[in-house]
Amino acid sequence: MKIKAAILEEVGKDFRIAEIDIDKPKTGEILVKVAASGLCASDLNAIDGKRKLVPFPAVIGHEASGVVEEIGPGVTGISVGDHVVMSIVPNCGQCEWCKRGIPNYCATAGEAMSAGGLFDKTSRLSENGNKLNQFLCVASFAEYAVVPASGAVVIPKEMPLDRAALLSCAVLTGYGAVVNTAKVTPGSSVAVFGCGGVGLNSIQGARLVGAKTIIAVDVSDEKLEIAKKVGATHAVNASKEDPVAFVKSVCGGADFVFDASGRESTISQAWLATGVQGQLTLVGLLKNGAQLT
Repeated sequence: MKIKAAILEEVGKDFRIAEIDIDKPKTGEILVKVAASGLCASDLNAIDGKRKLVPFPAVIGHEASGVVEEIGPGVTGISVGDHVVMSIVPNCGQCEWCKRGIPNYCATAGEAMSAGGLFDKTSRLSENGNKLNQFLCVASFAEYAVVPASGAVVIPKEMPLDRAALLSCAVLTGYGAVVNTAKVTPGSSVAVFGCGGVGLNSIQGARLVGAKTIIAVDVSDEKLEIAKKVGATHAVNASKEDPVAFVKSVCGGADFVFDASGRESTISQAWLATGVQGQLTLVGLLKNGAQLT
């Protein structure tokens, strides 16, 4: 099938919009008509070369939602017409990690992503017979995407698809860091450094689990205002005030600190803002070769 897609030829180049070919879904895969796709820091890291996340040329994009148009052999639990969000953590169900009950560490998925394809390490995308790599088993900067069925989650059709797209990465990453990784406890103090999409969802997660004090740290007053709307009890602009001193003045050092910026200098501040017996969780994606001191 012919579709339009945004192709990234190599690091630092502009996207090229072109008509490409997309194959039918194979066993365990589905074809999704993309409704919305976010622009995540992981996409930007691939675009500017901070991290090598996919071979080139490639179709980027992974934070997306859409409507299922076709299902491949062996797919159960998903039907044509279903609304889905596409996840970067599909799983094969057969590797050691999947069998240990930790499917988000699926070795098969990791190998597929490194190869720029799906579970068989081949891509469903091509241009004039030449392979186009798929970013993180998704490649959503296109009109359609073929993805592993295990990486698609059916959502209610009443949910707006543009908002649903954020569920596939920013929401799950930020909220999951609070609830599943750090296991923030009710009544505790929390500081979140970096109030982009991921950081804001860490703040919402902290509110939902009952944290008493939630401190938002950023250099954008606009983002800090949003942070207060979604659950932050305090906010500090790190370009105008020392965030470490601010956090310590509020709670003496936070019980749980999250860095959603992926910047070494910010992580150093987050570490210093962590209280006695506190926990620092790094959520933001660091560039290759980053060193923390």
